[in-house]
Amino acid sequence: MDKIKIKRALISVSDKTGIDEFAQVLSSMGCEIISTGGTKKVLEEAGIDVVDISKVTGNPEAFGGRMKTISFQIESALLYDREKDADEAEKLGIRPIDMVICNLYPFGKVKDEGADLGTLVENIDIGGPTMLRAAAKNYKYVTVITDPYDYQRVEDELAENDDQISLDTRFYLMRKVFNHTADYDALIASTMDETAGELTPRFAFNQAKELRYGENGHQTAFFLREKKAKDSLFDMEVLHGKELSFNNIVDMYGAIESVRDLQNNGVAVIKHTNPCGLCEGPDQRKAFELAWAGDTVSAFGSVIAFNAPVGLEAAQFLNLDAENKMERKFVEVMIAPDFSEEALEYLYQHKNLRVVKFDPQRLTPAVDIKILFNTALYQTTDNKLLNKVEYVTEKKADIPYDLARFGLIAVRQLKSNAIAVARKNGEYNQLLGMGCGQPNRVNSTQLALKKCYENLDMEFSGVEAEKEKYFADEMAKAVLTSDAFFPFADNIDFCNEYGIKTILQPGGSIRDKSVIKRCDELGMAMAFTAVRHFKH
Repeated sequence: MDKIKIKRALISVSDKTGIDEFAQVLSSMGCEIISTGGTKKVLEEAGIDVVDISKVTGNPEAFGGRMKTISFQIESALLYDREKDADEAEKLGIRPIDMVICNLYPFGKVKDEGADLGTLVENIDIGGPTMLRAAAKNYKYVTVITDPYDYQRVEDELAENDDQISLDTRFYLMRKVFNHTADYDALIASTMDETAGELTPRFAFNQAKELRYGENGHQTAFFLREKKAKDSLFDMEVLHGKELSFNNIVDMYGAIESVRDLQNNGVAVIKHTNPCGLCEGPDQRKAFELAWAGDTVSAFGSVIAFNAPVGLEAAQFLNLDAENKMERKFVEVMIAPDFSEEALEYLYQHKNLRVVKFDPQRLTPAVDIKILFNTALYQTTDNKLLNKVEYVTEKKADIPYDLARFGLIAVRQLKSNAIAVARKNGEYNQLLGMGCGQPNRVNSTQLALKKCYENLDMEFSGVEAEKEKYFADEMAKAVLTSDAFFPFADNIDFCNEYGIKTILQPGGSIRDKSVIKRCDELGMAMAFTAVRHFKH
């Protein structure tokens, strides 16, 4: 039966948004309306004729409203097959109910409000899910609505189809019901387990968007949104450019994480989730330039994130209108809280550049979850930078707090083993060099220090005789930050060889004393933070 006429409807809702207007539509087309308790009162106050459910069930509402809809008469009217079971239904005196409108007791709402266990239990709906599931199972003959946002869709279809609802719409509404009751039961179950001190999180996702491919061309990929999340990276606004790829989205997340906690005008240049360039300071264009200078080779095809609205001058650093195409800077994505009209007009010159609007301050994840072959690793997010800055060497250094903080933000974002070298560049904090993702810390240290020298060599503009002193001066005022302890003193020797004078690390190795001793022998300062920042 493709189209079903709505002659009889049962309405019982906790969320009464728009229900009086929708019920008025049903009533105006001659539909009989059955209702319960508070819903019945709202409809009657709106001047709508309502049949009390007790006249259908033959039983009063009882036990403080715990028993209202659960009955042979109601469930039969929803469940029986209108073709095969018609004769039996007539003998039993069962009249069909063609539509159910029901949304459940607000368990999630009272939980968010901090309700106690007793209140939570009282907000576990029993009759509602029973009605919804019965109607949804029999969608061939019954229309079931659980989301007030669907009222308008159903109303429009009724108006267009002589008070009838199509099978396609009934199937769509049925699917919404089973998703809704599944989410509802999952929330109750996980909440009760949480009350008992057990962790059984359940996640549901929707709005699945198929991506062109995954990390590689032979992999299928989708982008999904967590259904009940108040905010999501899925909600970003793509203003321009090609469709985002799987890798774009992963890199964008790393970029947003990198700038979220930066001060002033923060800019991150991201390659494979790692900040190869990072800077913060008073002028956005200058900060962008210094971030880009962190690794001008790796910046090719990167993802750029800002923590403040992007103006024209910063956008023009990409040099997109250069006559010589080799002078144009190629990036995959630029993401920021907003863009000026002039900046957008300039960026739109590059037809493939993805321009994305998303404020990093929206990124406030409480947990970090990794799915590993039918298992999940579940942890709270790494949102603490340090416990202290305690000098453990004979030599002390006066590290500006904002520079120490900047270095820790940088190293926290890098894949382990991670080393970040940060410096003061005038009024700016700049990532001078980094090494990460190596199987041992020595390799990461060497990569970071060599990158510092490469960058200093590129920026040096004096005479050759002064270069060595320039390198020494810049490295001496830099701070090398490690995401975890140094297990051996060999890293200290490399730092000394490249002119590093100050080291920031969490400490905690059984060989801390030998590492500290080597720093003392070389006249270097080392401070412990007591917080590790592994990122795998």
